[in-house]
Amino acid sequence: MSLTFHWFLPTNGDSRHVVGGGHGTPATASGRDRPPTVAYLSQIARAAEEVGFVGALTPTGAWCEDAWLTTAMVAQHTERLKFLVAFRPGLISPTLAAQMAATFQRQTGGRLLLNVVTGGENKEQRAFGDFLDKDGRYRRTGEFLEVVRGLWEGRTVELHGEHVRVEDAALARVPDPVPEVYFGGSSPIAGEIAARHSDVYLTWGEPPAQVAEKIARIRSLAAARGRTPRFGIRLHVITRDTAEQAWAEADRLLDGFDPETVASVQAGLARSESEGQQRMLALHGGRRDRLEIHPNLWAGIGLVRGGAGTALVGSHDEVAERIREYHALGIDEFILSGYPHLEEAYWFGEGVLPRLAAQGLWRHPAGTETAPAAAAPFVPVAS
Repeated sequence: MSLTFHWFLPTNGDSRHVVGGGHGTPATASGRDRPPTVAYLSQIARAAEEVGFVGALTPTGAWCEDAWLTTAMVAQHTERLKFLVAFRPGLISPTLAAQMAATFQRQTGGRLLLNVVTGGENKEQRAFGDFLDKDGRYRRTGEFLEVVRGLWEGRTVELHGEHVRVEDAALARVPDPVPEVYFGGSSPIAGEIAARHSDVYLTWGEPPAQVAEKIARIRSLAAARGRTPRFGIRLHVITRDTAEQAWAEADRLLDGFDPETVASVQAGLARSESEGQQRMLALHGGRRDRLEIHPNLWAGIGLVRGGAGTALVGSHDEVAERIREYHALGIDEFILSGYPHLEEAYWFGEGVLPRLAAQGLWRHPAGTETAPAAAAPFVPVAS
């Protein structure tokens, strides 16, 4: 089975420095270095498409551009790339979401994937008019997906649930293909919902032993329901021709972290209700002196960024080896990113993917054996 790689569209802005924010914290000023215009995001999407990424994750939240609208526009400037659209059940009707997904599939030739994000922080959810607590949001997500999947199967759906109520819901046209559902969450209730509904269970980039524990737990819960989801991991990446070059780049990014910004972001993230976010924080404890938490796994990004906070750092061979290590645990899909996203897509695509192809672990989704040998030049786009 060929490994699947996805890239990331930085709809909160991009930079040669880490753009912080997320999980209730505002985006840092570096997000203004390269504003998330359709023109610039399309450059990133085309680069990802060329080197061999299957899709691109687009985040959701008050701190970034809307994922549905942005990807609908960027899709017009690409040919093959799929879009892993993150969205939050509860902020939209399940029938409308199912209809939007069906329309997206028809208008893009089947290039939609869905990343179900149950909810950010309570404060942010309330700003959107959602006053459920965390467990209530997960229960609502389960009901939401029950309706959506029924509609995608072409059924007329009626549900009088705890949080979702629909009557005689139906779609005039079902999506073809049905979008795959990506789902993450570290809490016990998140595991229950993921086991029932996810096609791909996602974890943030924790050390292999912790990832293995998550996989075993979700696999067992899903097996009890007769299901066999795939598993994916969300990581940043800094890969270079030599390990010294890669770690020099990590050090450069770290040197750009203003101590006041780090303290402010860490204080905000410490208030997070997300168990996954607390697990990310525990990897570094806010300290700069113990950031390599596993060989080639660096937790520095999490000092200023909520959500995914770890990066694979090393030579192309070392990064490929870490990918093999995670694959051996059961990870088949990798959602990656790097600063800046345009250049880093080429570093990974030209440096790591050919090595994985040579080992029989990856094939270019366009059918070629390896990624392109040369990168297209970077052309700055005016904002």
